[in-house]
Order: sequence, then C-alpha cells, then structure tokens
Amino acid sequence: MTATTAPAATPEQPAAQPGPETRAERARRRLVPAAAAVLSGVLLYLSFAPRELWWLAPFAFALGGFALHGRGPRAGFRLGLLMGLGYFLPLLSWTGVDVGPLPWLALAVAEALFLGLAGLGIAWVSRLPAWPVWAAGVWILCEAGRARFPFEGFPWGKVAFSQPSGLFLPLAALGGTPLVGFAVVLCGFGLADVVRRVRAARREGAAPWLRDRALMAAAALTVVPVAGGAAALPLVSTEAEHGTTTVAVIQGNVPRMGLDFNAQRRAVLDHHVRETLRLAAKVRSGAVERPDLVLWPENSSDIDPYTNADAYAEIDKAVKAIGAPLSVGAVVKAEDGKPRNRQILWDPKTGPGASYDKRHLQPFGEYMPYRSFFRVFSSDVDRAGVFEPGTEPVVFDMAGTAVGPVTCYEAAFDDVVRDQVNEGAEILSVPSNNATFERSQMTYQQLAIDRVRAVEHGRAVLVPVTSGVSAVIRPDGTVAQRTGMFTAESLVAEVPRRSSLTPATRLGVWPEVALAALGVAGIAWAVARRRRRADG
Repeated sequence: MTATTAPAATPEQPAAQPGPETRAERARRRLVPAAAAVLSGVLLYLSFAPRELWWLAPFAFALGGFALHGRGPRAGFRLGLLMGLGYFLPLLSWTGVDVGPLPWLALAVAEALFLGLAGLGIAWVSRLPAWPVWAAGVWILCEAGRARFPFEGFPWGKVAFSQPSGLFLPLAALGGTPLVGFAVVLCGFGLADVVRRVRAARREGAAPWLRDRALMAAAALTVVPVAGGAAALPLVSTEAEHGTTTVAVIQGNVPRMGLDFNAQRRAVLDHHVRETLRLAAKVRSGAVERPDLVLWPENSSDIDPYTNADAYAEIDKAVKAIGAPLSVGAVVKAEDGKPRNRQILWDPKTGPGASYDKRHLQPFGEYMPYRSFFRVFSSDVDRAGVFEPGTEPVVFDMAGTAVGPVTCYEAAFDDVVRDQVNEGAEILSVPSNNATFERSQMTYQQLAIDRVRAVEHGRAVLVPVTSGVSAVIRPDGTVAQRTGMFTAESLVAEVPRRSSLTPATRLGVWPEVALAALGVAGIAWAVARRRRRADG
C-alpha cells in the first residue's frame, strides 16, 4: 500500500481561507475577556474580610491573567478597568453609608482607573519571557502609586490585606505588604501561564509536558511564592522579649450609628467613662486582673478636655478609678487654634501629658481638598472636617510599656505604622471609630489590615473601637479576643512586649521600590521590543 498525500495548493486552486467572523463569534471574542476581567475583580473582592477566603486571590489573578495576556494596550486598559470596577465597587460600598452612592461610586471609579493603568502595563509585558514576574511588578507599581496619589493616596484594598489568614502572610515580616501582594499576584499569573501552556501543548500535540522547560518555569512561578511563605514562617514570633503587659481595651459604644453618632458627644464620652468604671469595679472585686494600661478609641471624647472642665473631670475620674495610664482619643483645638484628631496620654496622678496627632487624615471626611470646587457638585462637602495633620511619630510610655498609637485610617499606610515601630513601640494601638459606617464590612476590613501589620512588625496590636469590632491581636496575626458590634464591652489581655525589628521594618520602603522597579523595567523592555519590531 502506498501512502497518499493531499495535493498542494496551486495558483489555480488557492488554499481554503477562514470565512468572515460571524456576529456571534465577534460578540463572544469581546464579551468573554470582559466577563473574565469583571469576575476576576469580584473574586478578588470575595477574598477580603469578613470572609476567610484568602485563597481566592491567586485564582482571581489567574483569571485576570487569562483576560490580559497578549492584549494590546487599549484592550489592557479596558479590561483592567473592568477588573477594577468588579473589585472596588463592592469592596468600597461602605463609603456610601449615610452619604449616598455618589462618593462611593466616585471613589470606586477613581481607584478602578489605577487598575486600568495596571491592566495596560500587564498587557504590554505579557509577551515577555517570564511575563508573570514583570506583570506582578506592574501590579505593585500600581499599588504604590494609588497609596500616594491623589490626596496622599488611598492604600485601602491592597492585595496583602486579603491575606491575614493566608499562606503568604509570613512574607509580611520579610518584605512588608508589597512582598505579600507580589507573591499573591505572581502565584496567580504563574497559574494562568501554566494552564495557557498546557492548553497550547494539547492543541499542538507537543512533546510531553514535563519536558517543556517553559512550562516548568511557569509552574515554578506558581509554587515559589507559596514556598516562600512557608520559608518565612520562622520570622513570625510571639515571644515576649521584655516580659508581658496587661492591657485593657475599652469599647463604650455610641448612642446611635451613622454620621450623626457624635451629635451626642457627651453621651459618647459618658459611655466610655461608664464602661471603664464598670471594669474598675470588676478589678476591685477580683474578677478581672488590674490592667497596666488602658486604651480608649478614637473620638471617645469629642469634647476638648483641655478647655472643657467637665470633660476633664469625667476622664480624670475614670483614670483614677482604674488606677492605670489611659490613652484617650479626643478632638482638640491645638495651640495654633486648629483642630486635631489627638491621642492623649492621661496619667492617674498627673493628668494629661504626651499626645499624638493623627498624621494621615481621611480626605473628604476629616478634611476637604478643593472644598470650593467640590461644593459645585454637592453641598455635603461642608460636612467634612477641617482637621490639621500631625507631623511626627510619638510613642507613649505607659507604665513602662512603649505604646505606638496608629489612629484608625492610618493603619493602611505602611510608613505610619513603620515609623511608630522604629520610634520604639513595643506594642501597637489602633484606636478607631467605625460608628459612621454602621454595620458595614469596613470594620472587618480594617481588622484584617491590623492583623497583617502585627506580623509585618512582630508586635501585638490592640484595637479599641467606639462601636466595634475591638480586638486583641497577637504578633502572629491571630485574634486573641474580640468584641461584638454596637455593644459596650471591655477586653483585658496579657500581651508580649517586643523590641526586635523584623526584616520588613528594617528594610522600610526598599522592598516596594525593588518590586515596583521590576514593573517599570518590564514595561520599558516591552516598549523597546515593540519599537524594534516596528522599525524592523
């Protein structure tokens, strides 16, 4: 039997050409990547608290990698924007509580635009060798940018903050939140590349996959971040290097939730005084160990105790009753006549002493940028505060324990937390006020941030909140105690005092610089290759 072959195409018999693309095929070609981009954003959102679904984050980036790989810059921007909307619209829904949808939608769209730029960059680098590495660098470059611009940035929603229970968390002690985020994104994009190459090999009938070096390299990019998290685990320690201290966290609750919670400012103060007196009675009865120090939340006294004798007397009564130094969150008028969001160290014998002024203020809340411009769109801008930021880190000496206050929103900023640890804080306090956001997921997202910070700097983190959730967090990021929401409660816990610095604390901003530089280098390489091909 002789073999036969199909006759070669001749000029008289041209090779068959694919027919024109049908409308359904064209719609599918456009809609499938768009749907994948939106779904990747939704999956990333679902990986965040209050859910413990940290493992969804790598799959979110795997799906995003499928959508973005091989795309042009314009398509990359559109798909990145869609991913950003699928991510930030649900993640930031709490910003619209009590003020309506406009601020929420404006913020979500603004943050999604950053992801549009990230998508553009990822599409550019997706044709490079080892593209998941460059693409993960682009993502960190995007996060670094939105953590700083505009209005001093908005780092809420960094990928690392989805990982307080994840396998990648120990990397926070090595390279901070940028390294955790890089590992998650690299794992996801590596997974996308593995699946893409396996599918291609199947279509082409290629040699066995285990001999495919490119496939093995892609698999390594998926496995190495997970292995890195395991390797960094010894950096996470709960050892009490300087003994322990007993801390009381007071949650006094508020008269009512919402923006007008502080309409009864005296009631908020009275609630925290009452809960502290209740704790003092338990101490006297022997039911509870006497704390070495006591922490009140942000806005626990929106009546200035420096100028209001009644507020001063109430706080002083509570401090004397508990017999321990107290950190009070107060709204005060500083020496320059401008208001400050301040933490005041109050001693049972000497009264108010050292103070810390919140350094990173919340735009459109504690202050209003370009107030006259934004007033054109809504008169609600005048509900924003006129606070002035502090300028220096301050650590309180509370009965021999160095306590570093980081006020609420500030916990999302790498530099503020790091500064307090470098200033000598042995434990961290994150006094917060979440009553404005009612029962939304905001308080849980913030608690997740605090848990990541505990591991990043190897410190116990205490979280006193006006209305909950207040918590005691161990240096390994686990929650030792927590309260409910909108209840009056107190937590008393023994926590370790630590002074050693993790590699992340020592390295400071440099891991972020190095990882963002990978993104810049990848984009530069991709642009140069494109120009060479165009010129050739």
